Amino acid sequence: MMSKKLLFVYNPKAGKAFIKNKLADILDIFAGAGYEITIAPTQKVGDARELVAGRDAGYELVVCSGGDGTLDETVTGMIQSGFRTPIGYIPAGSTNDFGGSLSLPKNMIRAAEVIMEGRDFPCDIGSFNDDIFVYIAAFGLFTDVSYETGQDMKNVLGYMAYLLEGMKRLSSVHRFPMKVRWDGNEVEDDFIFGMITNSVSVGGFKKITGKNVKLDDGVFEVTLIKSPKNPVELNSIMLSLLNRKIDKNVMYCFRASELELESGKPVAWTLDGENGGIHSKVTIHNLCREIEFRVGTPPVKSEE
Repeated sequence: MMSKKLLFVYNPKAGKAFIKNKLADILDIFAGAGYEITIAPTQKVGDARELVAGRDAGYELVVCSGGDGTLDETVTGMIQSGFRTPIGYIPAGSTNDFGGSLSLPKNMIRAAEVIMEGRDFPCDIGSFNDDIFVYIAAFGLFTDVSYETGQDMKNVLGYMAYLLEGMKRLSSVHRFPMKVRWDGNEVEDDFIFGMITNSVSVGGFKKITGKNVKLDDGVFEVTLIKSPKNPVELNSIMLSLLNRKIDKNVMYCFRASELELESGKPVAWTLDGENGGIHSKVTIHNLCREIEFRVGTPPVKSEE
């Protein structure tokens, strides 16, 4: 009898590199379920994407382990390959926002068991010009913190590292004049921050993306923060964002399946916490139920 084939792509340096101690147990779980396993540790940025994009069609399952960047590369590679295979995810990064949104266990051994026992959940992802993102595209305040904050600092402080690094920058908040179009609407304003999300949490904080978030409804949750006129207003913006108390005087919050953002000067973006390049015009589409993730229980909804 032919064995089922599984491609296992993992980042040995993700998070606190815990996977090194769990690797044998994880592989034992996969083998015990009857899989012939191809093991592919990543060595550098782009490896996971290339491995998944170049896989042959004989693999019945692709499993990745790492942080959000590894997951982003795996999904991007899946899209680039032109054919789809269910993806199992063993979170191993510093915050693992999307793993939490999928209700995946934090325990790596249990996460491997869920991949073997679970069901496939068709999930939305996003297209961003010619790129792909899994759960967040963002610009402005704090968005460059993730890939500029050192791995050691991430390990020690977790998501607080993002905030602490960002707090250093409050004295030099940049304004981004933009036109934003969606569903027949158009606004033109100066923004300090924007995020287009399909996630229950961002940066380890729940509720920040809104209420009643569903990962398979074909729409993103969009948050655009206007430029504050003084430090007091900036402080109230941060509190509003963290407590998710929408203040229409300082922010736009809406849902959209596609949107276009245009700026006079190029703007730096981050996709799933990784460098997304610099763009003057961005077109974002929701690819509804495009990728199947292996999950145990139905993914969580955000709190009412």
